[in-house]
This record gives sequence, C-alpha cells and structure tokens, in this order.
Amino acid sequence: MAYDEGMAQRIRETLDERRDISERRMFGGLAFMADGHMFVGVLGDTLMARVGPSAYAAALARPQVREMDFTGRPLRGYVYVDSAALVSDQALADWVEQCLAFVATLPPKPVVNR
Repeated sequence: MAYDEGMAQRIRETLDERRDISERRMFGGLAFMADGHMFVGVLGDTLMARVGPSAYAAALARPQVREMDFTGRPLRGYVYVDSAALVSDQALADWVEQCLAFVATLPPKPVVNR
C-alpha cells in the first residue's frame, strides 16, 4: 500500500527543527524514527502513532482512532489515526509530539552495521 506523500510532508514540516529523525519504508508505508524507534508512520492516508502502553486506552477513546492491527491482532501501544482527525497542522503536531515524547523514554537501539 502506498502512503500519502502530503501527510508525510506535513510530518516532515512538523519535525523541521529536528536533525535526529530518520525515515524508513516499512509496513508498506513510511515510518519516522528517533533513536532507532518508530514513533509515527504513514500508511495510506492513516497515521500510525506509537503512544505507548500507558497512553493506549486514552488514545483509543479519542475520535477517529482505532487499534493498530496491521498483523491481524492489535499492537498494544500503537494506534491508527484517521486522516479526518488530522485536518489541522496542530492536530498532527500534537500526535507527533506525543509519540516523540514516548519514544524518548526508551533506550536507544544499538546501531547495526549492514
């Protein structure tokens, strides 16, 4: 599945000041990474958001948010956010910032030479 380049560009613009973010194609879409951890991604026109286990229930209670079930079973700590919930740049920025804050609590992944 392709990803919405417009949403990807909006995420890039939100992260404009950050130089420690990388992008990687995964899940058939585009993932944004910090310290080796995916924190948001774009799959079609849907945002994949890594909110973490403690914020999972609250995220699911928000409008136009559902379980991320990419593999056929829900991935706890990850949600899909429909594009209708991301019309404003501030709404998208809020999700990106929340997800960045969560992955900042995780230890950096070791660098693997390929």
